[in-house]
Amino acid sequence: MQEAGRLAHAHAHPHAHSHGPHQRHPAAEPGFSLLRLSVWQRLAIAAPLAALLWAGALLVMSQGGM
Repeated sequence: MQEAGRLAHAHAHPHAHSHGPHQRHPAAEPGFSLLRLSVWQRLAIAAPLAALLWAGALLVMSQGGM
């Protein structure tokens, strides 16, 4: 739908706008991502998880065939 050479903005938004009708949208903030963490932060997450996996595997192997 066009009005006087401009596109009409006539659809309903499911969210509330935080800006006026003739203002730009505010900049989007990036969400959490493991890729944005430093190497040391990733290691701080991965090392305890790896230790838990190894502990679980060793526990299962130590209990044998039951």
